[in-house]
Amino acid sequence: MTTDHVDVLIVGAGLSGIGAAYYLQTRCPNRSYTILEGRSAIGGTWDLFRYPGVRSDSDMYTLGYSFRPWHNPKAIADGPAILDYLHETAAAYGIDRQIRFNHRVRRAAWSSADARWTVEAEVGPAKQAVRLTCNFLYMCTGYYDYAQGYTPDWPTLAQFDGEVIHPQHWPEHFDYTDKRVLVIGSGATAVTLVPALAAKAAHVTMLQRSPTYVVSMPEQDKIANWLRRRLPQRLAHGIVRWKNVLLGMYFYNLMRALPKMSKRTLIKGVRQELGASYDVQTHFTPRYNPWDQRLCLVPDGDLFAALRSGKASVVTAEIDSFTPSGVRLRSGQELAADVIITATGLVMKLMSGVQLLVDGQPVELASTMSYKGMMYSGIPNLASAIGYTNASWTLKCELTSRYVCRLLNYMDRHGYVQCMPLKHDTSVSAEPAVNLTSGYVQRALAALPRQGSKRPWKVYQNYLLDMLMFRFGSVDDGTMEFSRTPIRSLTAAKGGAA
Repeated sequence: MTTDHVDVLIVGAGLSGIGAAYYLQTRCPNRSYTILEGRSAIGGTWDLFRYPGVRSDSDMYTLGYSFRPWHNPKAIADGPAILDYLHETAAAYGIDRQIRFNHRVRRAAWSSADARWTVEAEVGPAKQAVRLTCNFLYMCTGYYDYAQGYTPDWPTLAQFDGEVIHPQHWPEHFDYTDKRVLVIGSGATAVTLVPALAAKAAHVTMLQRSPTYVVSMPEQDKIANWLRRRLPQRLAHGIVRWKNVLLGMYFYNLMRALPKMSKRTLIKGVRQELGASYDVQTHFTPRYNPWDQRLCLVPDGDLFAALRSGKASVVTAEIDSFTPSGVRLRSGQELAADVIITATGLVMKLMSGVQLLVDGQPVELASTMSYKGMMYSGIPNLASAIGYTNASWTLKCELTSRYVCRLLNYMDRHGYVQCMPLKHDTSVSAEPAVNLTSGYVQRALAALPRQGSKRPWKVYQNYLLDMLMFRFGSVDDGTMEFSRTPIRSLTAAKGGAA
């Protein structure tokens, strides 16, 4: 088996992987890199998800890249427009020529003696084994399992005679015209699907066990479009990006500080959309506070418009069983359906489940602590791009990519070949990785790295704090440990990973 070598190996050619490649090219021009992509196309999430109405739930001035202005008048963009943007970006900077498609990474082993990773991948349907080595491994694979979505264990689901579809695997050219569609779920995917399906379906019912906060937001940013007509593109893009960053932070912190008032305001907005006669208390009043889970955004109130038209409805109840013609609820009510869509969530899987070894020893991410939300205690020369839970994914991923370049350039200047965060401060206690009560998070917590109670192990979910730390904080902060020459065993040298 031949082995190719690059300085930096990026895994994943989605939103974060393409951004990572741009920063490596521009800030570390002397470093070679390659992107391994498990699928046959650019785009990651935006190429995988093909269900009707798929769109961003963040504005494109922050979800898009800071270095490539978003030109579409729609701030809340549909999936195909985002995918076009990613293809155009990759082509504009020659990034597409650095991607090896259909390379699914299975294993990565670090050798302290050589100061490099050996990465094993399977290529194509035949799963041909290939091997690459690199000095630094940058995982840009997202946070969920591309192979499968989450479906609850419903023993009677097989009794249903119609089609059952999970949105993550939407069948190409599936025709739901004039069919009765039952969407099970209440999260971002469900509230996106309902108005999109209602345009052609006979009727769409959203069946939810409990409500979610739903907020209407204009599809187009009038201020952004006004500025774009009057200012240079990059200047207008930068102004709007900062406007949206600051407004997002303001409203998030306001809702966390004043949850009761915020809850009343959000529910009032729904009542204004649906009218006084609609049972907002049952269907749109969650039991939890705002931002205990992510809010669901609906552009121009499209979900509410579908409900007002009578083409869609919401039922809040628990499932008793599935029947040949639909669903029987615990109340005894039956919901008839020709198609059931299980918009019941994702399966979180960091780094696509790649097996990690350090000096021959398997590493479980759950046993590590996250350093600045991007590296892991006891794992050398590896970073991962993980976005915010309360803001656009790209904001944090761009900060991470810039910091990776800063770290690599620092190592070059000082002749270092290895870097690794180690937790020496015994006053730092472990905390859950993500502070959300959403089902997909709670199901995965036991397998996720922990965060610490203070810097640099604390994940603040705050763009301004992170920007200050990533851009101006010391690289050699007393936590990150460096080596100039390969050593026989990091574990032996440090007395074990903290």
